[in-house]
Amino acid sequence: MNKNVQRIGLRAILAIVVSVMGNAAVAQSTSNSVSADGRASMQKTVDDLRMETMGAHQAWEYGGLIQGGKGVTGGRDDFKFLLAGVHAGKILTANVGKGFVRGNFEYAVEAFPFWQSYTPKFQRANCVPAPVTGTIACSSLFTVGGTYSGASITPIILRWNFVGTRRFSPWIQAAGGLLWTNHKYPAFGSQVLNLSNDGPNTDASVWNFTPQGGIGFHYFVRPRRSIDLGANAVHISSASLGDRNPGVNASVQFSLGYTWWK
Repeated sequence: MNKNVQRIGLRAILAIVVSVMGNAAVAQSTSNSVSADGRASMQKTVDDLRMETMGAHQAWEYGGLIQGGKGVTGGRDDFKFLLAGVHAGKILTANVGKGFVRGNFEYAVEAFPFWQSYTPKFQRANCVPAPVTGTIACSSLFTVGGTYSGASITPIILRWNFVGTRRFSPWIQAAGGLLWTNHKYPAFGSQVLNLSNDGPNTDASVWNFTPQGGIGFHYFVRPRRSIDLGANAVHISSASLGDRNPGVNASVQFSLGYTWWK
């Protein structure tokens, strides 16, 4: 009888142990499943947040950027540019379209309180005819060109943001801006006489317009933080505000920025 009781007790204890171990295994499996689901859910939330931020109607972005490049045509290939400023934009539409063109429309502005152009230096002289004799009298040679400083604002940026991938969102844009420089920009001519008494580059203007177009992309390092790279083709023209419009027909300028999204 005692042996039977012992056998029954051992069997009961074994059954309990097996049951406990089974429940623990199920609990562990459930825990692992929940943990994996939780991580997947968190990642999905991060991805969705990024997509929702980019596609949210009336979402804002703002940040800082630097930009630099050089002239490429019209004898301006030795002109160089360096800018530093800020960017702000507002997404005006939800994501629309299909396929790779799916995206949203954004209106943005940029301001560059630091603007410099490094140009070649050359010599000029002012020459005028004498009132009675008509003899040409010239001033001493003086230097024009060199470094120009100023400020630029681009109040109209029309940008299309493609949906892209989880971290990568390309864009294209068209824009127009205004530039002011501390001297009339750019100097023009070469080592020849200037047959009018008009100063170093009076025929140009301190005011120029900067129509431009570009491409680039946002790279999201976090759901609402992105590093931005862009390339712009920029035209500089005074629209004949001066007697002459030497301008810069085309320059290519590359930008690097960091953006916060709200």
